[in-house]
Amino acid sequence: MDLTTATWRKSSRSGSTGGECVELASAPGIVAVRDSKDPDGPKLVVGRDEFATLMAALKH
Repeated sequence: MDLTTATWRKSSRSGSTGGECVELASAPGIVAVRDSKDPDGPKLVVGRDEFATLMAALKH
């Protein structure tokens, strides 16, 4: 999957120093996750439904 034109965003609760954050990008049907310290490194790409399930579990 080509994510070179993806718009990455991080939580508004992340500090201004960059720190240890994850960034998200969405595209039709998927959500991509990457480490903000290594933007050219590996990305995790999951379906939107799977991502919603993950977020619900984390909030629980």
